[in-house]
Amino acid sequence: MTAFEEFGVLPELGAAVDHMGWSLPTDVQSEAIPMILGGGDVLMAAETGSGKTGAFCLPVLQITWESLKALRAGTPTARSTPGSEDATPTSEWRMSVLDRSPALAISADGLRCQSRHPKEWHGCRAGLGVAGAGQWYFEAYVEDEGLCRVGFATGQAALDLGTCPHGYGFGGTGKKSNNRQFDDYGQAFGQADVLGCYLDLDHGEIAYTKNGVDLGLAFTLKSHQLKQAFYPAVVLKNAEMRFNFGDQPWKYQPVEGYRGFNQSPETVMVVNDKQQNVVDRKIAANSPQAIIIEPSRELAEQTQKQIAQFKTKLPHPPIREHLVVGGVSIQDQLKAFKEGVDIVVATPGRLEDLISGGKLSLKQCRFFILDEADALLKAGYEKLIHRLYEKIPKMTSDGTRLQMIVCSATLHDFDVRRLADQLMHFPTWVDLKGQDSVPETVHHVVAWVDPAKDQDWRKLLKQVPTDGVHQRDDKLAGDKNSRSEAVKVLKAEYCLKAIEKHQIDYGLIFCRTKLDCDNLEKYLKKRHSCVCLHGDRKPTERRDNLQLFKDKAVNFLICTDVAARGIDVKGLPFMINLTLPDDKANYVHRIGRVGRAERMGLAISLVSQEPEKVWYHGEWCKSRGRNCSNTNTVERGGCCKWFDEKQMLADIEEHLGVTVPQVGTDFEIQTNEFDGKVVYGKKLEDKGVLKITPKISKDLHKDLRTEYAKYAKVFPLSKALDFKLASKWYRRAVGGAEILSGLVLMTVPGRMVKNGANIILFGLKMLNCYSHLAINDEFERTAPTLVFMLMLGCRLVVDWQVHRRGPLSDEEEDVDATESSTTADKSTLKQSETAQTKKIQ
Repeated sequence: MTAFEEFGVLPELGAAVDHMGWSLPTDVQSEAIPMILGGGDVLMAAETGSGKTGAFCLPVLQITWESLKALRAGTPTARSTPGSEDATPTSEWRMSVLDRSPALAISADGLRCQSRHPKEWHGCRAGLGVAGAGQWYFEAYVEDEGLCRVGFATGQAALDLGTCPHGYGFGGTGKKSNNRQFDDYGQAFGQADVLGCYLDLDHGEIAYTKNGVDLGLAFTLKSHQLKQAFYPAVVLKNAEMRFNFGDQPWKYQPVEGYRGFNQSPETVMVVNDKQQNVVDRKIAANSPQAIIIEPSRELAEQTQKQIAQFKTKLPHPPIREHLVVGGVSIQDQLKAFKEGVDIVVATPGRLEDLISGGKLSLKQCRFFILDEADALLKAGYEKLIHRLYEKIPKMTSDGTRLQMIVCSATLHDFDVRRLADQLMHFPTWVDLKGQDSVPETVHHVVAWVDPAKDQDWRKLLKQVPTDGVHQRDDKLAGDKNSRSEAVKVLKAEYCLKAIEKHQIDYGLIFCRTKLDCDNLEKYLKKRHSCVCLHGDRKPTERRDNLQLFKDKAVNFLICTDVAARGIDVKGLPFMINLTLPDDKANYVHRIGRVGRAERMGLAISLVSQEPEKVWYHGEWCKSRGRNCSNTNTVERGGCCKWFDEKQMLADIEEHLGVTVPQVGTDFEIQTNEFDGKVVYGKKLEDKGVLKITPKISKDLHKDLRTEYAKYAKVFPLSKALDFKLASKWYRRAVGGAEILSGLVLMTVPGRMVKNGANIILFGLKMLNCYSHLAINDEFERTAPTLVFMLMLGCRLVVDWQVHRRGPLSDEEEDVDATESSTTADKSTLKQSETAQTKKIQ
């Protein structure tokens, strides 16, 4: 069993991803796959290259395949075309899963309804009704606390029962309601109460009972309504209700003459219009089960290729995915739709053309997926997304609710949050990205462009093509406009200088506009091979250019932010920002293109010290930038604005919470003392048997530097002697010298030798204590120090006692010995004389 199968993924899909080298799911896949398989809406954000595409493609593939398999097997979930001979109405009385509010849940048997929304009312009607004649009865059981309103409604009534002329309800607060008129009726009811609901079509009356007690007449139906079909209906607010249409024993027997709804003959039984096509509807060839919308052609192609790889080991029936993008013959796409399509991966423009033209149907769509939703919204596709959403059925024919999956670079974007609130059904947030941060495998630096200090731009004015914003200005006047033009020239030259300084032969270069991309391509092509990728290039050229870059047939790919969304190149070593992005969040997306797959990457941003005037085409520009020559600022009705990159850099640093390192115009990158020299684009090597995660490694690095700085400050002598840490050989050497000095002190005679050995021994003792203090361990730096100080103290006391009279020479020692002998003899003689005297007496 593969790791993916633990999340409920089919073994065939697990084998496919295992064959692709995906041994373990990423964090976003671990979170999102079970939620999507469980039927929920998911809103996810994670780092670039984190496996978001696989997180939604795998479960979508699985559910689509299971649905197709059920269709082939002819199980009840299979569907056929409306009006087919197999489309016979069910005779079972239950609440309709197709005629309900989105937030109302219905049990598998259709007899229990639940809504947990704390503020909104959500309702449903039964799949069958009665019309014409008869007296009918059903029971409703209040299962828990909450607000309920139960009764009858026609097919034209609102699901919020009692708020329109076609719905009649009795609520838990003791109010009856019709057409938003709430009147006192009967008694309030709550948990464990049983309501009897009576419908008399012979006399046009509706009545209720509570726990068997008759509450009297509630409503009198109008004569024209007696010919309409009435369906049991309910609306709930944070409540649950269970129903009995007569298939189970009654809690309270109905009044004489009334029968359970399950006993209604076919002559009066009516099938709910929204229930007609539940059984055996065949899937139309041009009606896919999943729609995936991408912001760019490149990203759509990448997603389609991923799906093709994932499905390789799935058995029959095959899943047919199709790419719907501009620049491809529409006849080829229509031909594919006739053959059948299950999953459509599309860009917004061509998708809308096919749907509005009736060539592509959304009637059987069960997945609506927006990839890179923030980019779609910024490109102005919000209204299109809403139009498509309105055309997709919110409930599939087998009772499954439409699932919506939204992937975004960040979930903190206001537009993305608003879209989720408007369209998604209680989405689960999978935000593994959190606030933007720079990957640890990326070295990002800033190089300042200052035309006041670097006058080389004057020589390069005719060599470097620019965007033409200052075409009418005096470029040598020394004013604000000329400095802005100088910045454009120097940036192109600095880009070339950075390439040659680091001998870059493979990298990505970001420009702000398509025109900037074209101009830089013209300048770099003189020395290096490069290609462009942006929206103005033909689709075939874009595809070929991207493939050339991936195959490393060219050195550099020059692109815009939108076009780069679809780029996934492993081991990309270098990236250059010719201009900082308009949106500070895009800075992380740009530099995140390097440093993937545990490979180091270098990102260089060229930032101007002077304001730079740039093109800014908006809705006010009729040509949207094509051949536009209005160089006035937006405030003066033009299509230009001034860029303050110094402020933009400050915003980026504030957003990331870091200060971006700076380099000079020589582009000399300072190597990190801990990491040493790195080779950008090469995978980091493991130096030991244990691989430490980047975060732990970073923390250890920080602690080591802090400890060493503290150590060097407190112990300058050890620093001077290069005793970084007290090694065992150092301690052994000091201990050996200490023993030798002690032996000299005990055995070698002579005052000078003894004093010298004592001084040396004292110094060695202090060094020994000092070296142990440098060890970062509470016991090891305390216990030995106390022992050494005690030994040293005892040694000094002994020495002081032995030499308290001072050291003696050899002659002095001989004289002293003679005098001591004479004194002893005199003492002995005196004692003998004393003894003889006592004896005589």
